[in-house]
Order: sequence, then structure tokens, then C-alpha cells
Amino acid sequence: MPEKIAVFTAWPYVNGNLHIGHLAGAYIPADIFVRYQRMRGRDAVLLSGSDTHGTPVELRAEREGVSPRVIVDRYHNLDLEAYIRMGVSYDLYTETDTENHWHVAQQMFLRLLEQGYLYRDSMQAFYCENCKRFLADRYVEGTCPYCHYDSARGDQCDNCGRLLDALELISPRCKICGSTPVVRSTEHFFLDLEKLTPALRDWLEDDKEHWRPNVLNVSRNMVRSGELRGRPVTRDIGWGIPVPVPGFENKTIYVWMEAVTGYLSVTVELAQIEGDPEGWRRWWTPDVRSYYFIGKDNITFHTIIWPGMLIGHGGLVLPYDVPANEYLMVGGRQLSKSRNWVIEALDYLQRYDPDPLRYMLTINNPEKSDSNFTWEEFVRRNNDELVATWGNLVNRVLTFVYRKFDGKVPAPGPMDAQDEALLNQIRAGFEPIGQLIEECKFKAALTEIMTLAQNANRYLNEKQPWAQIESDPQAAATTLYVCLQGITWLRTMLTPFLPFTCQQLHEMLGFDGSLIGRIYIEERQESKRSHRVLRYDKSNLVGKWEPERLEPGQQLRKPKPLFRKLDESVAEEETRRMLESAGLA
Repeated sequence: MPEKIAVFTAWPYVNGNLHIGHLAGAYIPADIFVRYQRMRGRDAVLLSGSDTHGTPVELRAEREGVSPRVIVDRYHNLDLEAYIRMGVSYDLYTETDTENHWHVAQQMFLRLLEQGYLYRDSMQAFYCENCKRFLADRYVEGTCPYCHYDSARGDQCDNCGRLLDALELISPRCKICGSTPVVRSTEHFFLDLEKLTPALRDWLEDDKEHWRPNVLNVSRNMVRSGELRGRPVTRDIGWGIPVPVPGFENKTIYVWMEAVTGYLSVTVELAQIEGDPEGWRRWWTPDVRSYYFIGKDNITFHTIIWPGMLIGHGGLVLPYDVPANEYLMVGGRQLSKSRNWVIEALDYLQRYDPDPLRYMLTINNPEKSDSNFTWEEFVRRNNDELVATWGNLVNRVLTFVYRKFDGKVPAPGPMDAQDEALLNQIRAGFEPIGQLIEECKFKAALTEIMTLAQNANRYLNEKQPWAQIESDPQAAATTLYVCLQGITWLRTMLTPFLPFTCQQLHEMLGFDGSLIGRIYIEERQESKRSHRVLRYDKSNLVGKWEPERLEPGQQLRKPKPLFRKLDESVAEEETRRMLESAGLA
């Protein structure tokens, strides 16, 4: 694999708090992947930001009677806190309402226009006579003409994933006032997807066997079907980036085009922060592998539209992989902010620790199909897998050694076949588990690690060092050394998945330094205003993806439990809380 890895995540609308659907769909998987890449010694970055110009932001502002900027400031700052507390290690997490992003988005627009991939035309659009305004696609809802989902948006159906023209909707309605809009003519610029189709087809038909089947099938079917046609890239709306063409002063660049350009603008901002204005180019050369972690509702924007824009621009590397996840359901229902059927990250963190949620959202990740989160399963997995399997192994061994061997790693004697077998098995796990992470198969990788932890527990129970120490102290020392060495290796493997508890274990084992780095907020000053960004200090990381040797005699630090056992009543209480919030109790 190349030594430069660019990891991008979808830019979330800042119209509400970050919830577990966001975390499961894009942010935790991306963090696992980039933490692993850093441990491999690769030059890897995790980049994204808040989508401030989406119509959901404007809709919320109108409902509250405030400016969109008020909404952006509120939820962008809350999201930064959530990312920090969940351990999502962005090298840069910014936003789209910055001078830098405005400039890059307008330059992308002009470049595509210059290259002949934008054209000007009149189009029919919905106009609400009650609100006296043209309705951007997200301001229109109706029934999908393909799958008949009754809450399809004017730009895309979340149920079947098809890109839509708002005029295709059956029984359209204005999302602001609920009235039926009329159709009027308006002039806009369009991205010429038909012209881009041959290049997109060649790219998609090339080697893509590492892509997830659902992503590849949806994308190839779209270009093979001949359905791609011009798509408007401007809109009749005030909140957004102005179109940099005379005569279009009252129109803005459509958010779907502007937001994906954030993948380019965030690298430009990172280069500015690092004091190398041209340094952004290093992330767009052919020797870089770029990964885009998204949910399935965003597939076509990242496998058709953004690659089409990159092709039209020229000289920028196309995505290597787009590991899109399916939906995370909660209690059998689709997550919905508007219906209050969500588990918000910050609300969760008021009562529970981050690593159990990271574990649950990975071991139950919707990589191949929709998955279902229930509080009952969360409690069960926390208690049976994190507490009873992994946490219990760590606590039993470290507590026993700390008490019986003066808090130092015991020196092993000659090892028998059982000792060697366990060490060989865990050591051999680095390569296949690493390969699973390379392939973005995080659920399978974590499952393999937990299997190794179960095997270590079985070994401990069979060897019984608490009995050995009475009759053969050297045999007990050997058993405990084998366990401690295995725990050390498992700590390394689990670091991308469970960073907080692995750091705690790292210190209890007597090691110094940081496995996980420091995530922090930085104030960025531009000429007109400042904005807050997330940054990551990885300058002193010590963890490597390799079997580190544990030295006999190393001084341990006082052990303490890594995880808290949860009472079964937690599931009932949290389910009731959700039902009451959604008005379903």
C-alpha cells in the first residue's frame, strides 16, 4: 500500500446534534482506519468538516426565527465536542462557511465552466406561491416515483437511493408550509454528466473489486443505464456561496456541488495551517489512496458526481475506495431527527463511556446490510464481551501479578507447547487482522481480536496460575508472563477500535507515551471572521502495528477495571427515554 493515505468523511449538516447513525455510518469506521494507518507508519490524514449551507440548516433557522449562522455556530461547536469525546481523530475538521472554502468552491465552478463541463439552460422548478419563493430540492417532499416512498426529497430518495429531479415527485409539497407548489421557469448552470459518462464508465469498469458490492453495483448500474443527464449546480436561494458569473448574483452554488468540493478545500486549509500553501497538492497525486467514508444515501454523490467533477477539473486523483455503510436502525426503526428517534452522541456520553459505544457500533456495523441497535444488545455486549471477556482477562492477570510479583512483569521459565501455541496464535493475528482493516472489514477484524481474547481466557483458566503459584512458582510466572505478553499484543490490535481503554491499559502495563494522540479545538482567523476547527496532535505517537516485546521486570502501574458492568435496567430506562422523546410511550 502507498505511504500516503487520505481519509475523508461525509460532511454532516449542522442542523442538529451528531447521533449514533452518523458515528456508525462514517466517523467511527474512518477513525479506526486512519488510526491503523498511522500505526503502520504511513502518512495518513483524516479530513472533513460541517456542511453549513445545506437547506436543512436554513429550514431549522427559519423555524427558530434566527439566521443560519446562529444554527451553524451552535451545532458545529457541539459536534466538535462530540468528536473529541468519542475519539474521532481528525487532522482537520473545518466547515464550509469560510473564505478558503468559498474561494475553492468558486474556483472549481469556474474551472468546470472553462473546461466545458457546465452549461447554461432554463429549467422548470417548483415555486411556492404561499412562501413566494423558488423551492430548492430539499424544500420539496413527495412520493418517490420509483419505490413509492412517501417522504422522498426533491434531490434524492433516502429509501431506494436514486438521484431525483424534484419535478419527478408524486404529490409534491412545500416543506415550509405544506402547500402544493406550482412549476415556473428559472435559469441555471448544469453539470454535464452525460458528457462525463464515458470517462466515468471507464473508471468504474476498471479494477474496483475491493469496493463493497452494493456501492459498485449502484454506481455501475447508473452509468450503464444511460440515465445520467445534466444536473443543476446553481439554485435560487440566498444562503450559500454566490455563483461567480455576472447575471447570477442572486443565485448560489448548489450545496451538493459545493459541499463535495470541501474534500479539496479542506486539504488547502490544512496546507495553509502547516505553512505550505501549495502543500495541498500532495494529497491529490496518483500515489495517494483516497478513501471516502459515507452512508449509503451518499453513494452516488461520491462515486458519480464528485469523480465527475474531478475528471472535469483534471489533474486530481479519483477515489480509491468509497466504503459506504448501510443504515443503522434503532429498535427496528430508521433514525430520524425530525421524529426525535435518535441517540445523540453527547446525550449518550452524559451517562456512559465512549469505548463501549465504539465497540457496539463496530461489532454491529451495517457494512453489508442494515443493522439494528437495541439497548438490550448494548448492555449484553458491554457485560458479556467487554467486561467478562476482555476486561476480565486484563483485570485478573494484572491484579494477580501486581499483588504476587511486586507489581513487576515476572520472568518466564521454559515454555511448554501450550504457552508457545497461545503466543504464536496471537502474534500471527497481526497480519490477517491488519489485512481486514485494510479492506475496511472492521466488524470481522474486531471479531477476530475478541476470539483471540477468548482463547487467552481459556488458556488462563486451564493453566490456573493461582494454583500453580502454590506448588510451582516458576510455572505460575511463565503462565502470567505469557498472559501479559498476549494482553500487550491484543492492546495494540484493539487501539484503533478502543483508544481510550487501550491507553489506560498501555499505562497499567508500565509503558509511557501516547498511543492515541491529542484531539483539540483551534481558532482559525480569516480576514472577516474566525472559525473553530478540530485538530489532531500525532507528533509523539508511540504505538506501532507490530508485536511489541514485554520485558521481564517491567514495573506495572496499579491496575483498575477498564469497563463498567451495566445493570440490565439500563436497557429498559434508555428505551423508555427514547419512546417518550418520540411521543411513542
